[in-house]
Amino acid sequence: MRNMLCIALLVPVLVLAGNLQPVTTVVRDNEAVTTAPAAPTSTKTAPAPRAKGFTLGTVDTVGGTKYDWAANGPSYRWIVNSPDFGLHVGWMFSNEDASPWSDRNQRYNFYDYTTGAWNWIDPDFMASGVNAYTARSGFGNLDADPSSGVALFSTHNGSPIRPEIARDMAPGAGIFEYCSGSPNAEGYLWPPISLDANSKIHCALIDDATRNCVFYANVDPWCTWSSPVGLASPQPDPEFPDHNIAVSKVSQKVFVTWVYTGVEDEPGYYRMSTDGGQTWSEPTELPDPPAFTQPDTQPSFYITSLFPWYDYNDRLHIVADVTPVVRDTHWIIPAEIWHYCPDNTPNWSRVHRAECNPENLQAGVGYNAAYACRPTIGSSSDGRLFVAWEQFDSANVEPVTNLLRADIFVAGSNDGGLTWSEAKKITDGGECSHRFPCIVDRAIERNGTKKIAVFYMVDSVAGSIVQGQGPATRCPMCVQWIDCDSIVPPGVAEGRSTVPTRIELAAKPNPFSSRTLLNYTVPRSGKVSLVLCDATGRPLQTLVNGSQEQGRYAVSMNGSDLAAGVYFCKLTVGKTSLTKRLTLVR
Repeated sequence: MRNMLCIALLVPVLVLAGNLQPVTTVVRDNEAVTTAPAAPTSTKTAPAPRAKGFTLGTVDTVGGTKYDWAANGPSYRWIVNSPDFGLHVGWMFSNEDASPWSDRNQRYNFYDYTTGAWNWIDPDFMASGVNAYTARSGFGNLDADPSSGVALFSTHNGSPIRPEIARDMAPGAGIFEYCSGSPNAEGYLWPPISLDANSKIHCALIDDATRNCVFYANVDPWCTWSSPVGLASPQPDPEFPDHNIAVSKVSQKVFVTWVYTGVEDEPGYYRMSTDGGQTWSEPTELPDPPAFTQPDTQPSFYITSLFPWYDYNDRLHIVADVTPVVRDTHWIIPAEIWHYCPDNTPNWSRVHRAECNPENLQAGVGYNAAYACRPTIGSSSDGRLFVAWEQFDSANVEPVTNLLRADIFVAGSNDGGLTWSEAKKITDGGECSHRFPCIVDRAIERNGTKKIAVFYMVDSVAGSIVQGQGPATRCPMCVQWIDCDSIVPPGVAEGRSTVPTRIELAAKPNPFSSRTLLNYTVPRSGKVSLVLCDATGRPLQTLVNGSQEQGRYAVSMNGSDLAAGVYFCKLTVGKTSLTKRLTLVR
């Protein structure tokens, strides 16, 4: 291997919270020197962060926390758009300076589309938002009911430990009712949830007795927990809470992922259900992306992978951070962000590569992180995909902890994830670190514009007090609003022709069960219409009607209110028309 500066990853130690000082191995000219991050110089509460600012959009500070650790493994969903109601955000809150953080809770805020304001904003950002639980809680996530628009939180708490669900009484009310996992799910923790179109709650969990086995349970009807079912066997268990779950909002598909951390080249696994969790496919190893093809090198997922998600056309997407294993040694740099979609050919596409010159890597990244990691994904109604992740700055070193500071990056795709725009850094950290981002599941469409929202934490001292790396700080929780067009403009996709020369119309999936994505081209500027008709030619839905510039477009069609059968979609550009046959199945 060339003389490079790299940092080897330790096998992760499974803890809920603890004083860990991850040791790193720095290689200079093939000579290994073992080092450790500097210990905190103070246990006093640090002031609020002083950031240089942000590079795109606008930022709302929606709350705060001193509990500066959001995830041991991959990111879970923490920001959800309910288009008819508002934007939900959640985070892990504490206002205490040290363990045991007895006031730790799941904190909630809501942006109401009717009023155009956040429901709970205080001049002291630490007081913004409301607690979801009445007792110490944490390490779950947030989702919203697609039907009612109410927020639901998951957590683990109690003794014996068990998962618990909090459900809001109305969108943005902040008044929660509770569903304990006792007795069926006692002894399970780390419970990310996802809801389907029928309000059924699906949950992935870890067995507390061994803390290495991944299980599935559901809550249906409300407050009726099923008994957890083991998912990993006969494949390796994760050995760490790096599991995740995704549920389709338009079908009965459930998808659970995990990474096996028992070997250096950590493989990813998944198990899928197409009937709402009643039956499951065999555990399957996720194919490696075509990354790091040099001799003696192979790609590896890390504990901060994987983030699965179904878009609103029932297409599965997974985003992952991938790092190299060189001759049985695992490195954190270079790190790459990859996208997987089984409907695409090829299935894998690289979103971004993060690297630096060896002499510029001036410190480590801290506990459970790679140089670029924890990606999340969402989309807009026209089919554009957006990915956000945290990425460390090789030259921006925190003097208190001797750790690198991080910023948030975003990239977009206009062709279903086949190719990706150049990554854009949306924060400018300066003297603080931006961590644990989550991008909204679907873009916000208000006043004729489409915006994505990215939720993240701002830490004035890089390194987590929860992991014994730095002092207690008042960390603002922020939502950054960004025009979709500033990431990837509509009709512009990297690596393909953006100037169509003929009229085209395609639907995917087709046949479809509820929604399908219609991709079409406008070869010349002018009047465009896209109309759904029944088998007799009678118009049922007008999807597009107006002037459009030359380019490529996509629009989602909802057939949930239609009977199963054959339909036709007619595209007209000027005086030219094209008709596509669609089949709706139930």
